[in-house]
Order: sequence, then C-alpha cells, then structure tokens
Amino acid sequence: MPLVRVSLKAGKPAAYRKAILDGVYDAMRSTFDVPEEDRFMVISEHDETDFSYSANYRGIARTDNLVLIQLTVSNTRPVAKKKALYRAIVDNLSKNPGVRSEDVFINLVEVLPENWSFGNGIAQYAE
Repeated sequence: MPLVRVSLKAGKPAAYRKAILDGVYDAMRSTFDVPEEDRFMVISEHDETDFSYSANYRGIARTDNLVLIQLTVSNTRPVAKKKALYRAIVDNLSKNPGVRSEDVFINLVEVLPENWSFGNGIAQYAE
C-alpha cells in the first residue's frame, strides 16, 4: 500500500531513475511487509529553480544529487521496521545507482488504513 514519491534534480538518465524506484521497492519488500505487485511510485524531476534544500542541515553534507523520497503508508508498523526500511533504502541506492547515503532524504507519512482506495471507489482496507 505505500505510495512513493521521489523528487530529484532534473537531468538523470532513465536507468538511474529506474534504479531508484527499484531500490526503494526492493527495500519495502524486504523490510516493510509490502506484498508483491504493491507498487505505486512516481518520480518528479525539478530544475534548479524548483529544487531547494539545505546543504548542511543536521550536519549532513548534501549535494545536487539529493534524492527526496516520501512514502505514504498505513500506520501499522513499529519503529524498528521503519529504521530497517530507511537503512535498506540507503543501502540499495548506494549500490545502484550509486547515490551517497548523505544524499538520501526519506520522509514517511502515515495514514489510517481506511484512507486507501486501490480502485473501484472501494476502501479495501476498511472492509
């Protein structure tokens, strides 16, 4: 059920962007109990004017290769699973496509399970 939104600075090749989505999806599958085929993900690219970030917030040195990842999920997982997810995403993206760990920013937005409709106007998790 995660809805994943990824934002990055424009100009990366298609293979790079695909590797990011695949790496996040693989991390969700291995650490977050996400079932096969539960894949709803988008990437948005932004020009320099529309991509603003702190280069050193919390003492973390970021570059223009920053990848902002926002996952909207049901509020059903403990903190340990969240930490495992963050670590797995960073590990996967550092391997492919080679994103520095400092350049991976993750935000988890939790919602109640009944706030999802996967189609047909039905709240599948509310039934």
